[in-house]
Amino acid sequence: MVRWRILARLAATALAAVTLGGVTLAAPAAAAPQGDVTPFVVGGTRAAEGEFPFMVRLSMGCGGSLYSPRLVLTAAHCVGRTGANSSITATLGTVDLQSPNRIQVRSNYVYRAPGYNGYGDDWALIRLATPVTGLSTLPITTTTAYDNGTFTIAGWGATREGGAQQRYLMKATVPFVSDSVCNGPNSYDGEVIEAEEICAGYLSGGVDTCQGDSGGPMFRRDANNAWIQVGIVSWGYGCARANYPGVYTQVSYFASAIAAAAASLGG
Repeated sequence: MVRWRILARLAATALAAVTLGGVTLAAPAAAAPQGDVTPFVVGGTRAAEGEFPFMVRLSMGCGGSLYSPRLVLTAAHCVGRTGANSSITATLGTVDLQSPNRIQVRSNYVYRAPGYNGYGDDWALIRLATPVTGLSTLPITTTTAYDNGTFTIAGWGATREGGAQQRYLMKATVPFVSDSVCNGPNSYDGEVIEAEEICAGYLSGGVDTCQGDSGGPMFRRDANNAWIQVGIVSWGYGCARANYPGVYTQVSYFASAIAAAAASLGG
């Protein structure tokens, strides 16, 4: 069984590199099992310019969020091992990957969750060579209080299972799905790591993340009506299939570890 959504999407293009507006999308450096799982925004609409200024597009074909001016939070399965890495280009500051106003910054270091082994612990930080100015960052939740309700998902991934990744940022909203339902016999049947993962989507299908959305944020409004990140696009069976909602890294569970890693990288 294959968990990682991005691999299904990349398999559709034979793992070949694709270029969109000067941004090269290629297979992620981290090896993972092949299968029929993928992440992109299916059933969504186009995001407005400036609506989600913290959204990041990564050159290996993943998404991410701007955790701080020099750090991007993404999924562990999108990157290689921890260490110096100048091979990743982050594109920010626009919904259009071909915009002449887009900001592009290279990486200089990757920190992958030390517990990641292809199953669980699916988070990573990418340090940028230079800080990004003028863009809002996306705080992460440090409590489970926001691990419910309705969430927003966004990304440049495919808009249908097996489809192409997108030039323009897409968005959608999805409801929380309880562990008992998501991990039940009619859905993932015990494959979800309940302490570390959170499910969201419609059991009727139709709206979901998909290939190319891996590593991107799932977020909602907090008590002050500000955006806060509660999930990281991780895996699922196909895209927007009935009874198989998206499975996301539960940020609240890893909040202290993420903060510690961020501090070690310079904040």
